[in-house]
Amino acid sequence: MIDMKLTTRLLIFILPTLMLSCVEDKKLNLNNLDVWKDHKAVNLPTDSLVSGTTYLSAYSQIYSRSEDMMHNLTVTVSMRNMNTADSIYIISAQYYHTDGKLVKAYFEEPIFLKPMETVEIVISEIDEAGGTGGNFLFDWKTNPNVNAPHFEAVMISTMGQQGLSFLTHGINVD
Repeated sequence: MIDMKLTTRLLIFILPTLMLSCVEDKKLNLNNLDVWKDHKAVNLPTDSLVSGTTYLSAYSQIYSRSEDMMHNLTVTVSMRNMNTADSIYIISAQYYHTDGKLVKAYFEEPIFLKPMETVEIVISEIDEAGGTGGNFLFDWKTNPNVNAPHFEAVMISTMGQQGLSFLTHGINVD
């Protein structure tokens, strides 16, 4: 027979943990189109800006042990404005599959990043759309003599007591 005092103590300890794990995370999710609207660049000064394109590799899957075993990864793509006084503009963020086919364009109109702001795209661990060689292309604009945006991706997976993570950095291709 189960000891009722022990059961009660376990429930007192476990129930709050379970309840807290069910609370919706209110963290900013830029995969939501409404959030992109909040960053929409209005009255973009087109004639005086410097343009560029940055390539970023982003692996939603990697091989393990052989080409027959895969691990899925959560991908966090950071778009960073490294300027303390100037906004920058991201014209497009396009995500491509290993085979080069477009998976997703993240916004339809240019967005801005305030000075020192970072915005993120999160690709869920269960989303295998990019494959083992996923890629991003970012088109961007800045004022002259301003730092270009910095793009990086953190890929992570945890299983049991094992953890795997690595980082990639954007490369300007203009």
